[in-house]
Amino acid sequence: MTRSVTDIIAGLGTGIHIDGQWRQASSGKTFDVHNPATGEVIATLADGGPDDATLAIDTAANHQKDWAAVPARDRSEILRRAYELLVERVDEVALLMTTEMGKPLAEARGEVLYGAEFFRWFAEEAVRIRGDARRSPDGKSRFIVTQEPVGPCILITPWNFPLAMISRKIGPAVAAGCTMVYKPASLTPLTSLYVTDLLAEAGLPAGILSVVCTSSAGSVVEPWIDSGKARKLSFTGSTGVGKTLLEQCARGVLRTSMELGGNAPFIVCEDADLDIALDAVMAAKMRNMGEACTAANRILVHRTVISDFAQRLSARMSSLTVGDGTVDGTDVGPLVEPKAVTKVEKLVGDAVERGAQVLTGGSRIDGPGNFYAPTVLTSVSPDADVMSTEIFGPVAALVPFDTDEEAVALANATEFGLVSYVMTESVDRGFTIAEQLEAGMVGFNTGLVSNPAAPFGGVKQSGLGREGGLTGIDEYLETKYISIPVRWPRWRSTAADRRSCGPAAR
Repeated sequence: MTRSVTDIIAGLGTGIHIDGQWRQASSGKTFDVHNPATGEVIATLADGGPDDATLAIDTAANHQKDWAAVPARDRSEILRRAYELLVERVDEVALLMTTEMGKPLAEARGEVLYGAEFFRWFAEEAVRIRGDARRSPDGKSRFIVTQEPVGPCILITPWNFPLAMISRKIGPAVAAGCTMVYKPASLTPLTSLYVTDLLAEAGLPAGILSVVCTSSAGSVVEPWIDSGKARKLSFTGSTGVGKTLLEQCARGVLRTSMELGGNAPFIVCEDADLDIALDAVMAAKMRNMGEACTAANRILVHRTVISDFAQRLSARMSSLTVGDGTVDGTDVGPLVEPKAVTKVEKLVGDAVERGAQVLTGGSRIDGPGNFYAPTVLTSVSPDADVMSTEIFGPVAALVPFDTDEEAVALANATEFGLVSYVMTESVDRGFTIAEQLEAGMVGFNTGLVSNPAAPFGGVKQSGLGREGGLTGIDEYLETKYISIPVRWPRWRSTAADRRSCGPAAR
């Protein structure tokens, strides 16, 4: 039976977890967590600072050698048990997530199951870390190539996917044998605290994962970076913050993985099946109320079908039920905080001032809570802010195009390159367009691309590295090459020796 959310929150830790113990902040400070659907305070957590950060990274460094020596099968079993526990408690975790973040319960359940899959995937990858052994081309050496854990890792996640964003970092770190220090987003830290206890229940030893919640990210993360003990940083968040972290990591030459902002184009060709395209655009646009880096921001529709597509999309958007995500029947929950509503409001207002037409929505919904009506804009000017700014809200901006070349040019006219979408019934056309799109991922006749078994990440200013898939664990491994001389029999390498082995010698 699922506990009430009040009981779930009451059972969570304080917000700082180091060496297996929940602690108060060394400063004694706290911060509040709010329900975005009501504005109410739902939890008060320890507000970590530099002293807590130092203790956490020292703990990670102290445990790294022993943790790296733990057999891969043992680390695999821990992740497998964590997967099973999440699946078993999907309803409880989803209720907690919806309460702190706002997404409807159905979406929250989907995220829990999706996030759990990263634990299962990397449980399987833990025992498949690869190496190499071969003779050098000149025959004088043997090459042994091994992969070893990179070392203590700094993990930083955003607020929009409180479980999936951390499971796809913790999963490969545990599989590779890395200790971790982790800073959750201050807007949605409660799911992370739940997962911390769940991992301990699954068998993760004390000291391998330390968690420091804080309202001042810099006061915790910068001491970690400058400690000289961390060897890698994995960050999911805005491009601006990512650039700052890259500059800081350069001081200690830390390995980095960056999953940053997006401005995804969604191309609808004139031969697209509009029913498929509508389903896909609803998935790509409205997942998480549009608060996703993979959200379709710029919906590029062939001029011959844009009127029909816009009307049908408006009908779909206007039929959605907006409300508290914990209430059955809710399709669209609140945005995460009041300033998120203000941002969306300004973007829509700017687009309208530049000639855009509002087909549905176009305004905030009175509170309590941070609600904005699902919105469709058409005739959007190319210079409108909504075309260059990640919306992070339930707003679909439609722009016409006439040729595939024009669509590709519009799609690539951004500093971002996380994901793109293309809708067409022609496989050849779809592949041709996909190959020209400057993005790390492409959805072809689908609005969902994320999968734990596939590499997730972008190009340009959307990030560095990949999470998930066969390459996901490589981000947490260093390659070591060992050279061993071949002493017997020694191969003859003089010109005369080589000639004696040639055709004439035979």
